[in-house]
Amino acid sequence: MKVLVWLALATAILVPLVFAASSPLLAWRQPIYIVAGFAGAVAMSLLLIQPLLIAGDLPGASAQKGRRVHRWIGGALVAVVIVHVVGLWFTSPPDVIDALLFVSPTPFSAWGVIAMWALFGAAALAVWRRRLQLAPRSWRLGHSALVTVAVAGSVVHAMLIEGTMEVISKVALCLLVVAALARALAVRQGWAIGPRRNR
Repeated sequence: MKVLVWLALATAILVPLVFAASSPLLAWRQPIYIVAGFAGAVAMSLLLIQPLLIAGDLPGASAQKGRRVHRWIGGALVAVVIVHVVGLWFTSPPDVIDALLFVSPTPFSAWGVIAMWALFGAAALAVWRRRLQLAPRSWRLGHSALVTVAVAGSVVHAMLIEGTMEVISKVALCLLVVAALARALAVRQGWAIGPRRNR
C-alpha cells in the first residue's frame, strides 16, 4: 500500500512534466524561457506535496518529520516561483511589469501574481510566526487563508495558460492539488474558529 501511494504521487508529478518536456512549443525557445516555464510546472507539483505532508497522508512521514519537510518544500516552492518570475522577466520585462501592475491583457497573469503574493505571504507568516507572537488560532486561520488563495490562483493561472503543459495531465494535477488542500484543511481543521481538537 505504501508503495502504491508513492507510485501514485510520482505519476501525478512526473507525467505532466514529461508531457511538458516533449511539447513542440519548446522548439526555438530560449533556454531561460524553458527554465522559467518548467519552474512553474514544478511549483504546481510542489503544491500537491505540501498538503499531503501536513495532512500526514504520505507513508513514512511522521507528524514531526512531515512538518519539517513541509517547511523545506515551502522554501523550495518560494524559490521556484522566483525562478519562474525572474526567468520571464529576462525574456520579456514589459510583460512581467504589466502583470505585477495588474494591467496585463492576459487574464492568467493577474491570477499568477495573486497566487505569488499569497504564497509569499504564507511563507512570511511561517517564518515570522514566533516573532509576531501569533496565537495558534490566528496563525492557523491566516496561513490557511493565504495558502487557499495561493492554490486557487495557481490553478486558475495554470488552466488559463495554453502552454507547454498537456491539457489532460494538467487538469488532473490541478484537481489533485485542490483535493489535497481540501483534505488537509479538513484534517488539520484549518478554518476552525475554536481550539483545534487533537487528532
